[in-house]
Amino acid sequence: MNFLLDTHSMLWLFDDDDRLSENAKEIITDPENRIFISIASFWEIAIKMSLSKLVLDIPFEKLFDECEKLDFNILNISKRHLLFLKTLPFVHRDPFDRLIVCQAIIENCTLVSADRAFLEYNIKTIK
Repeated sequence: MNFLLDTHSMLWLFDDDDRLSENAKEIITDPENRIFISIASFWEIAIKMSLSKLVLDIPFEKLFDECEKLDFNILNISKRHLLFLKTLPFVHRDPFDRLIVCQAIIENCTLVSADRAFLEYNIKTIK
């Protein structure tokens, strides 16, 4: 199966944060599953770091290396994602989360996120 990690899910995984459920950890580490990280997550992290709203234990550049080590796929933003974004109901106001929702729908991924607002989009999610 295909899974797309929300930004906080990726950060929780790398921080070994208890807020990431055991179920999510099992899914992410199962070699049968394909794990995707949106380039929008890296964009969001870079902005939050530049505003001093987020501090990481590792250098920002190392996030890419960590994803590569775990065989995660970086999901770039495509024209299809943006065209679908135009039609997405304004349930979620965060632009990064809205884009991640579009990517999950277009790429047929289950979204790994604790954000309950995603449920209003009727997409597959796990916590």
